[in-house]
Amino acid sequence: MQQFLGPSTFGIIGIVIFVIILVLMAVKVVTQGMNYTVERFGKYTKTLMPGLHFIMPFVESIGHRINMMEQVLNVPSQDVITKDNAMVTVDGVIFFQVLDAAEASYEVNNLEYAILNLTMTNIRTVMGSMDLDELLSRRDRINAELLSVVDEATTPWGVKVTRIEIKDISPPKDLVDSMARQMKAERDKRANILEAEGHRQSEILRAEGDKQAVILNAEGNKEAAFRDAEARERQAEAEAKATQMVSDAIAKGDINAINYFVATKYIASLEKIASADNEKLIMLPIEAMGVMGSIAGITEIAKDAFKKNNPGE
Repeated sequence: MQQFLGPSTFGIIGIVIFVIILVLMAVKVVTQGMNYTVERFGKYTKTLMPGLHFIMPFVESIGHRINMMEQVLNVPSQDVITKDNAMVTVDGVIFFQVLDAAEASYEVNNLEYAILNLTMTNIRTVMGSMDLDELLSRRDRINAELLSVVDEATTPWGVKVTRIEIKDISPPKDLVDSMARQMKAERDKRANILEAEGHRQSEILRAEGDKQAVILNAEGNKEAAFRDAEARERQAEAEAKATQMVSDAIAKGDINAINYFVATKYIASLEKIASADNEKLIMLPIEAMGVMGSIAGITEIAKDAFKKNNPGE
């Protein structure tokens, strides 16, 4: 037993252990989503991609293990003073991805801390240049400006900032109460304006209706007056024609025509007296035979006219 455990045996075991150590130091397995930087005597030489790699033990070593997947950083809450001197509390989130492992390892110390502080500084700069109302209503613009500035600043570090989102903007409680009162007053103002506008529109429509009614009424009166004038004109023409006929008959010496003329005026006068509202009893010294004679005269005129129109009868 002692023969097998001699100095040569310990030497062989030592050599085996040394070889195993050399193999473990030389063989490097890079997992998916990671990059390793290799340093030779402390100087960067190359980057190992995902897979199996061999390096020179004792001469080369792994410098940094860099996560190449997209990562998320939470931006802690901070106070920001706006352009109109309102103080708000703001927090957010950053999405970034390392594109170059060597730059991310050797161009900046503590990459995540640098990105976080750069973002917080630019949040104060961008949001401090806006009024409170603009700050609350234009988050897309804030996010776009922050992304542009931070992404440009982190490009030398081999990093691509993909998104920056403002999660919450919290004004002080007294400012929130004041804004609530302002919004209520604004809503009341709009409601009053709408009510007044509705009343105004109603009055306009009512006035238009009255105007249209007056126009239609005037048109009706005009039409009625026109027809009344036309009727009077025809009546006047008829009376003129009748008077002419009576005049012609009188000129020919027809006594019946005179009786007709007198009878018509006589009867018209009786109609006016009988239709008076303040007259209840009428006493007239009328000679009945005179009236009958006048009516007989009218009959004779009618017969003569009929004979003239029908000479053969």
